[in-house]
Amino acid sequence: MKLPVPKFNWLWRIPLFAFLGVCALLLIFRWLPIPTSAFMLSQNIDALFDSNVPFVRHEWTPMERIPYSMRLAVIASEDQNFPVHWGVDVEATKAAIAAELHGQKTGGGSTLTQQVAKNLFLWQGRSYARKGLEWGLAGLIEVFWPKERILEVYLNIAQFSKADYGVGAASANLFRKPVERINSNDAALLAAVLPAPSQFSAVKPSKYIRARQRYVLRQMRYLGGRNYLATLQQPN
Repeated sequence: MKLPVPKFNWLWRIPLFAFLGVCALLLIFRWLPIPTSAFMLSQNIDALFDSNVPFVRHEWTPMERIPYSMRLAVIASEDQNFPVHWGVDVEATKAAIAAELHGQKTGGGSTLTQQVAKNLFLWQGRSYARKGLEWGLAGLIEVFWPKERILEVYLNIAQFSKADYGVGAASANLFRKPVERINSNDAALLAAVLPAPSQFSAVKPSKYIRARQRYVLRQMRYLGGRNYLATLQQPN
């Protein structure tokens, strides 16, 4: 007669299988276009039951079609240490934690890699549990993907308006032009709304967004343009 297998012998397999599943997806998506993300799926489900929520507009745009100005703009706006960190910007995270402990509003110090991890695999909202998963996933992404691929995925799954995800959809629907025709001003304007794309508009930018656009343009010049982006092409 066989003794029942204790439940705890099976429980440890759940996180193991989840870890292996994520690793498999990251390996596959190192080369293949990513059709959707957790955030996009969540919004489309909400749109089925709430007429005030728009369905997602999204199209995959390969990196060779995305102008250098657009690539540089999101780095200038969101993560200027992107080429040198391993998924988590330790100093930015420390500053964000210190600000939160003092009751100050903070964006959390998230890197581009963390934002890819969050948008691709996790849920919306803020909690310590989700932030911990975000850090772990960001580290995995940095192991499996080179920097240029991380940036390509970010540019294709980031939200730029209430409905538009990815620079391809954003350029077509907000500026009525193909992504290849985005100039530096367009790129900086799209990057300016990234902290809150459901709240801010690149079509009718407020004074605040125009100020952020000017800031992004200054930072793009400061970073050095294509010479800066060339560091992303080094082997991971």
